[in-house]
Amino acid sequence: MRGISGATLYATLLICLPSIQMTRIFVYGTLKTGQPNYFRMVDKSNGAAKFLGTARTVKKYPLVIAGEYNIPFLLNIPGDGQRIRGELYEVDDKMLAFLDDFESCPTMYQRTPVKLELDADTEESLSSEESTTEAFVYSTTAYKPEWPKRTTYENYDAYGDHGLVYVNREGRH
Repeated sequence: MRGISGATLYATLLICLPSIQMTRIFVYGTLKTGQPNYFRMVDKSNGAAKFLGTARTVKKYPLVIAGEYNIPFLLNIPGDGQRIRGELYEVDDKMLAFLDDFESCPTMYQRTPVKLELDADTEESLSSEESTTEAFVYSTTAYKPEWPKRTTYENYDAYGDHGLVYVNREGRH
């Protein structure tokens, strides 16, 4: 009795196994490496997230710190503010659903496409000669009228010298 050849087995698996949809997400706030909610990106029970590298938005956007909990908000006002620095991930459907819930999408944030300029390390990790890509970002159109007048940031850091202490969900009342 002969076994199945490796090529036949591989072809059978490709046909029978469902493909895993991966979505590119650009994070700019508390979900970045070293920030208060980064642990959520690496928690496998939330789904899979593969770090692809760093990038920045091609267009300018206002990234402000606002609200009583000092939350970073990317206001969906293209052309205002600064080119935002952040991290690019590929996430599976389970992580995407988790992030939608975590970001209160679509009520507080909306998942919107954004064009990104890849940093050199990211281009290499993607094995791509392209210097730009598109990903989803959680931005908001639901903000107070004074928020666009606030100080804008190119790169959010919860521990930065802005003096605005981010309040974790567990510390909110």
